[in-house]
Amino acid sequence: MRKLSLFVVLIVLIAVAGGGVFLAAWEIPPPISKVEKVMPNDKFPR
Repeated sequence: MRKLSLFVVLIVLIAVAGGGVFLAAWEIPPPISKVEKVMPNDKFPR
């Protein structure tokens, strides 16, 4: 039983470490969306 629990703990640690490496190496592309906002002329000095 002790060997089985040690095996399960090792598998979990390897999975967590692998997930951390995957997230650290993954270059997530930033979301690209065009934003247009109409600014009233009163906001700008003349």
